[in-house]
Amino acid sequence: MFPFQYYTPTRVVFGTGTENQVGTLVRAQGSKKVLIHYGSGSVVRSGLLDRVKASLCEAGVAFVELGGAVPNPRLSLVYRGIELCRAEGVDFILAVGGGSAIDSGKAIGYGVANEGDVWDFYAHTRVPSACLPIGVVLTLAATGSEMSNSSVITKDEGGIKRSCNTDLGRPVFAVMNPELTLTLPDYQTSCGCTDILMHTMERYFTNGGSMEITDSMAEALMRTVIAKAKILHADPQNLDARAEVMWAGSLSHNGLTGCGNDGGDWATHMLEHEIGGMFDVAHGAGLAAIWGSWARYVMDSCLSRFVRFAVNVMGIESSSDERAVALAGIQAMEAFFAEIGMPTRIPGLGIAPTHEQLEQMAKSCAAACGGVKGSARPLREADMLAIYEMAMEA
Repeated sequence: MFPFQYYTPTRVVFGTGTENQVGTLVRAQGSKKVLIHYGSGSVVRSGLLDRVKASLCEAGVAFVELGGAVPNPRLSLVYRGIELCRAEGVDFILAVGGGSAIDSGKAIGYGVANEGDVWDFYAHTRVPSACLPIGVVLTLAATGSEMSNSSVITKDEGGIKRSCNTDLGRPVFAVMNPELTLTLPDYQTSCGCTDILMHTMERYFTNGGSMEITDSMAEALMRTVIAKAKILHADPQNLDARAEVMWAGSLSHNGLTGCGNDGGDWATHMLEHEIGGMFDVAHGAGLAAIWGSWARYVMDSCLSRFVRFAVNVMGIESSSDERAVALAGIQAMEAFFAEIGMPTRIPGLGIAPTHEQLEQMAKSCAAACGGVKGSARPLREADMLAIYEMAMEA
């Protein structure tokens, strides 16, 4: 067991119709003017944006709007949001959407509350000292950004995808109505379930400390998401499964499943960030495409964790041949990814990186990590390139 601090300041308002409480929640923060930040036209077409605005109007809260958040949210839109907030005197960010709108909203909040270029916080040359308060109306269960300290932004020039992680960016409230996810395309739902799993798995596969209660909660969360993802692949309108996945997404990334360990591995996320930055692929799909290769590469350095995962999560029968059990667990997870329509290799993403591009991604990943990343097995640039190369194989 490692010492830890568990900090979850976000008030969760969960259930059908909860978006109608937004005005009351914002007013309780003492806000005078809100930026409503959202993504695609689905928020408009569904009528959700109108309901949110009506709730704010009823509560007497003024607002301005900024749409356009996209997957792998762009720094250029963050800059526009910062300018708009400063010009309009905005003192609260309300992100309506999934992780892209939330992450972009957090970046806008950092930019308004601090001097200088907000990208410095993502390039890790400076640390923010403040952030505008953030509220969330969640429409996609995936990133866990509605309760996490994380924000990931892509710099337009060069496709550089980087994160800023501080408790200043944790939302003050998250409104979660699972009905809002019923219209999601199957691929997007599967990407979200994969991201939720990976947030837990990144913390689970570690050589640095553990607690039985933490491990047991992580395993239960993973089993639940796997089961519900299969249900949603067959029955997208299953509201109970939607609710389970939505809540699991928040619990997977608010710190709960990492209490007592060394903070986790996170190499798979860093490897995917380079793929997403260069090729603009869906984050969850990118994680599925790289995970199996990462797992086989590091397995022998973290064998006991892979054995426990195989037995307790994937239902593999225990045996004296621990390596065979661990490999069977990896294969079972890849079979699950394939079952819900996720790729298990990079070509399955519909891209064909050259070897020079693989080398560029490995170099950039190593630089972003300060030269080394990982707890299951510390990875350096040559290791990262080897994993990319493995993930290109059929």
